[in-house]
Amino acid sequence: MPEAVTSPATGQRDQGRPSGTYTWGSSPAEQHRLKRQLAVLRAHSATLLDRVGVRPGWSTIDLGCGPAGILDLLSDRVGPGGHVIGADADPGYAALARAFVRERALANVQVLDADARRTGLPGAAFDLVHSRMVLVSISRPAEVVTEMARLAKPGGWVAALEADATAICYPPHPALDRLTELLVAAARSDGADPELGRRLPRLFRDAGLADIGVEARADVYPADHPQRTVVPDLLRAIRPKIITRGLAAEAELDALDAAVRGHLADPETTIVPVTYFLAWARKPS
Repeated sequence: MPEAVTSPATGQRDQGRPSGTYTWGSSPAEQHRLKRQLAVLRAHSATLLDRVGVRPGWSTIDLGCGPAGILDLLSDRVGPGGHVIGADADPGYAALARAFVRERALANVQVLDADARRTGLPGAAFDLVHSRMVLVSISRPAEVVTEMARLAKPGGWVAALEADATAICYPPHPALDRLTELLVAAARSDGADPELGRRLPRLFRDAGLADIGVEARADVYPADHPQRTVVPDLLRAIRPKIITRGLAAEAELDALDAAVRGHLADPETTIVPVTYFLAWARKPS
């Protein structure tokens, strides 16, 4: 039986299967990974904004922005005449995002504590509603996409960048296969879908969006790249959850972590940890 968890949106203890929580949590290890991810995904996010055609003066929102999201990219694109809102249900992540905004002196950015499913913000208010690596990490992602469509102005855009757990490794290694299996099992026990990336166009269609575009990108990381170890890093972030739920014992996790990191340290190992899907769509006028 899954352990009780604290909902970042309500602060209440939920018994049994979590409903709506961010599956990777907010441990220091996960906060560090998300900050490192900023540079890793920056080019992909810039491409997504290019596909949408973000212009100066736009009103935009980054749902589930975490410690930074794409707040700086949006700030630069919309300029002084535009406005950016970052929203996160976890007060800790929202506080980190506010610190990020202050450090970067992003005068046109505001950060709110808000649930991506029910922001409480007025509908039809934004030229662009964006999320990144949020839908793949929560249960009931369609509810978030519905809220994204509600927030967009008629003729405005909804855009998302999400991962799909389609790891490719050569030579293959049984320890990496087992770690991936544990990650998928932990995510699914939270109600999340590790293969959500490929479903983005369908989610957009079901929310009534139109003019849907999609791209898939698979990055091959060299031996010295920090994203090369994203699978064992994610396992470390949710290690207590894996043990408590009886998915694996501590000794097995120690052995798997050492074996995988050793394999990935070999420069002759080719690794594509995930496939990233970029999707964008317009709200009908």
